[in-house]
Amino acid sequence: MANLLIVSGHVDLAHSVANRTILDGLKKEFPEAEFDDLIGLYPDYKIDAKAEQEKLVKADIIVLQFPFFWYNCPSIMRKWFEDVLTHGFAYGSNGKALAGKKLLVSLTLGAPADMYQHGKEENFEIGEFMPSFIQLANLCSMQWSGFVCSGGYQFTLEEDKKIEMANKHVKELVDKIKSL
Repeated sequence: MANLLIVSGHVDLAHSVANRTILDGLKKEFPEAEFDDLIGLYPDYKIDAKAEQEKLVKADIIVLQFPFFWYNCPSIMRKWFEDVLTHGFAYGSNGKALAGKKLLVSLTLGAPADMYQHGKEENFEIGEFMPSFIQLANLCSMQWSGFVCSGGYQFTLEEDKKIEMANKHVKELVDKIKSL
């Protein structure tokens, strides 16, 4: 298996049934993977860029796991991009450290996924929110490997149902990772 780095950008993982379940499922399936809980490591948002860059250099596949907040990833992950994916490391004429690595986005939605359609409440399909991640992969000479998405977590009150939904997400994500 390729070296796998899973970067969690949830800002309150302790209270997220979905994201915790997904990460726990990935840990069971890929015990050799490196798991990077950004808010656990950097609650003050002071990211150790050098340490994070070393993790990225070792990885062949990078999975970004996060809840979709305001049509993007949470602030800690944005800060991670800004601090870690620097010119001369991730991009630029001398920034080829991530070249050829695969980038996969895994996200959870509070709203049901079927609300992400033209003419529905969210007005856009979820894939239409991916261009910034696709361009991140392009700029860093990475291979965009798509995304896995599940939704409806805020609309589902029963914890057992949330776990069931998250476990379906895990299965799809594991299959996608194994296909890379």
